[in-house]
Amino acid sequence: MARLGEYATKYQDIRMQRRNGILEVTFHTKGGPLQWNESAHREFGYAFTDIGADPDNKVVILTGTGDAFCAAIDLPSFGALGTPRGWDKIYWEAKRLLLNLLDIEVPMIAAVNGPALIHAELAVLCDIVLAADTAAFQDAPHFKNGIVPGDGVHVIWPLLLGMNRGRYFLLTGQKLSAQEALSLGVVNEVVPRARLLPRVWELAEQLAKQPPLTLRYARVVLTQQLKRLMQDELGYGLALEGLSALDRPNMRS
Repeated sequence: MARLGEYATKYQDIRMQRRNGILEVTFHTKGGPLQWNESAHREFGYAFTDIGADPDNKVVILTGTGDAFCAAIDLPSFGALGTPRGWDKIYWEAKRLLLNLLDIEVPMIAAVNGPALIHAELAVLCDIVLAADTAAFQDAPHFKNGIVPGDGVHVIWPLLLGMNRGRYFLLTGQKLSAQEALSLGVVNEVVPRARLLPRVWELAEQLAKQPPLTLRYARVVLTQQLKRLMQDELGYGLALEGLSALDRPNMRS
């Protein structure tokens, strides 16, 4: 069991605030938009464990800072990804990143405040996904950079988009606008950025009125298929992603 006071300020790339059982989790890098880096990759899985272990959380909101959800990556911060030991760290952390997110047993709402080009699956694995009209969705780091799209994106995007559209999305680096994502069923609502968090909080307050066990077990039943797919496919995808990293000379330094 965890308590907010024990973990709210524990993570350098996350801000947390809670009101009436609704926990707002804001990703950032030094107070600005999140730049995906080694510390975020390492810490987010632990943060999701703490959030999921706190019985006072009724609904969880995930959002970004400023004009981006996560649109940039600090690749040098990860060190030598093209070595077995370097990739073992990625493999271990990446499994926990998504599995611990899915283990949060209360409803989750994503407020995609801008482009989600890196680890967009963190948003679309939530139960409800709202996007600002400035948002966009892409799998930017993987295939077009010579890396197998294997760290969970190979599971969630074909599931959301359909097999053929999902494979096209991952193999071409397609970028979906907020409206395209809405038309394809990736997001539930698109609103002006200034209205995004108020609308998300409105939905969160609506959900939080339900009894605790209803909230908990609704999330459990609605994520069971996702958890099964991730358990079966996530580690395999990460292993093949690591193999492709070993085949890239510029990843070995």
